[in-house]
Amino acid sequence: MAWKCAFLLIGSNPARYRLMMIPSIVEKFGYVLTMGVLYIQGRIGVTDALVISPDRLWGVLFTTAFSKMSALTGRQAVGSERARIET
Repeated sequence: MAWKCAFLLIGSNPARYRLMMIPSIVEKFGYVLTMGVLYIQGRIGVTDALVISPDRLWGVLFTTAFSKMSALTGRQAVGSERARIET
């Protein structure tokens, strides 16, 4: 439940909580990796392995959002630096 609260917090202001996306990505892909290893070892069935689909999607979405926020904040920093130089 703690991670669900963190995801809601990130969603409320992604630019502000951009760095919280890093542990979110690790959490999502860590679970996907764990379930994948268990499936490969034959310790869980196909239906149990399919449970990771939403987590894999959320991991990809967090990674995409983090990279887009990084590019966006980089452009804002360049724009503010340019404005400071021009004045």
